[in-house]
Order: sequence, then structure tokens, then C-alpha cells
Amino acid sequence: MHPIILAIESSCDETSASVITNGKVLNNIIATQAIHQKYGGVVPELASRAHQQNIVAVVSEALSTAGIDKSKLSAIAFTRGPGLIGSLLVGVSFAKGMALALNIPLIEINHMQAHVLAHFIDEPRPSFPFLCLTVSGGHTQIVLVKDFLDMEVIGETQDDAVGEAFDKAAKLMGLPYPGGPLIDKHAQLGDAKRFTFTETVMPNLDFSFSGIKTQFMYFLRDEVRKNADFIEQNLNDICASLQAHLVGMLLKRVEQAAKQTNIKEIAIAGGVSANSGLRKSLLAMAERKQWQVYIPAFEYCTDNAGMIAMAAHYKFLKGDFADLSVTPLARMPI
Repeated sequence: MHPIILAIESSCDETSASVITNGKVLNNIIATQAIHQKYGGVVPELASRAHQQNIVAVVSEALSTAGIDKSKLSAIAFTRGPGLIGSLLVGVSFAKGMALALNIPLIEINHMQAHVLAHFIDEPRPSFPFLCLTVSGGHTQIVLVKDFLDMEVIGETQDDAVGEAFDKAAKLMGLPYPGGPLIDKHAQLGDAKRFTFTETVMPNLDFSFSGIKTQFMYFLRDEVRKNADFIEQNLNDICASLQAHLVGMLLKRVEQAAKQTNIKEIAIAGGVSANSGLRKSLLAMAERKQWQVYIPAFEYCTDNAGMIAMAAHYKFLKGDFADLSVTPLARMPI
């Protein structure tokens, strides 16, 4: 009998559920939370309340559209961490209650591992070992992926994530939340060489993005003092220049990691992997370096239960289950 698993994702501001059977993701239901837009960022308390309001309907839709009755489920998977503790608690509690009621196993999933395993939802799929640049609002990591559940972080940010740098810069320019995709949109119309920014020097394969946020803030302040309409008149070029700079910082480390490990299978994952500038630059670098590049479909870049389901599939095959004493973790290393 093939395992049928219900997966739940609630690490931040997306309530999502997915059903997977025999390693095939049947659906990927996502409820977004628009309430955070008015505050310019995710408000943790409001996020957890929205998860409570959405989770029953999202799970119900995942089961019905998959044509699966809950009695046929083999296990319930959930994101244990990392993420917002209040948001995680909603998903963990729901999964525990449902698994207890159905008397089926629980599978805890590491959110960052799931981002990497999103590459196995559809073809083409990377071969082991490969490098995965996981980039999001909360994380920036280079992961050496040795097997489905055997991963090692070989480089990571020592302060802010690149997604946070995008969103913070967007907020400084007066763009609405989430600002990262809007920077990408404007960047496609601008001159990436118009403005230049300095790069933070970090040892080994690590990143740092706090400095560029501060530098960008002072850059805007000084230019607006000279011309009150500077941002409005130069928005496309500002976005293009900033995006090119951040993407360059990412790919410099990826290139270094590929050289050190002698690996030519390169993947990207996480919300920022949807960025068109990153995708285009990575493909261009791959052509020069003769890399094989893997980029997930847009729906599997941002937080979603499809990737949780895929990770759960491999943990189920390994017999790696959690018990009812499991608790969410705001920080959870790969």
C-alpha cells in the first residue's frame, strides 16, 4: 500500500495543506494573509490568529480536491520549525490533534530541508550531491545536499537574510509589503549599473546583509536631501542597481562553494528564488561554468505545503516519526 500523507505548513503568514501519495504531490492549497500589508510586515500575533481561522478550511480543501477521505491517511506531517512560534503552534497542534483522532503517525518537518526537497516534486531533479542556495526572508544558506535527509549548511548569513534586505529596502523607498517582488518588477525596467554599493567582506562562505541595508538607507537619505523627488524619478534604476548588487553577493559565494566542493549541480530554493534577476544571473553563470541548474516552479518557491509533503514522503519511507510530546521550534538547524 502506498503511503498517503497530509502535510501542513504554518511557519509564517501562509496557511497551506497538501496531500501526497506514493511520492506524487496531488495539490498545494495556500491561504494568504493580506492583513499584514497595512503594517508593512508580518505581525506575529495576527499571523497566528489568521492560521487559526484558515487551517480547517485549508485542510478540508486539500483532502476534498485530492479525493482522499481522512480515514485513508497514513500519516500527518507538519512544519516544526524554524518560523514564528505562534504560527507554528497552530499547525503543530492541529496535526497532533488530527493524528491522535485518526490514530496515525506524526511526521515533523524542518522547513528549510523542505525548501531543498521542493526540487523533487517535479522533473528535472538534481543528482546527489548538489549545492542548494536557500534564500528567503528569514534565511540565506548554502547547503551541501548529500541525500534526501542528509544535508549540511556550509555557508550562511551571520545577521540578516537577503529577503529581509529586499523588503527593508522596499520599505525605505515607500513600496508596499511585500516589497521584494516589487523591487524585482521595477528592476526589470531599470539600469543595473546606474548606482553602486559596497560589499560586506565575510570569511569562508558566509554572508552579511545588515551593512547593505544601512548603506542603502543613508544613500537614499543623502540623495533625497539634494532632490526630494529622487526616489520617484529614479525608482527603476535604484531597484535594478540594488537587486544586481544583492544577487552578485549571493552568486559570488555560490561560485566559491562550487569551486571548493567541485560540484556542478546547483539549485536554488526559498522565496527569493522566485526573483527574476537571481534566476537570470544564475543561468548565465551556469552557462559559463558548465553547471547544471535547478530552479523550482514559482508555487514551490514561497512557503507551501507541497514541499512539506515531499519531505514527509522520504521521512515516512525511513520510518522517522514524531510522538505527541513534540513542540514547535522557532530556531531549527538543518
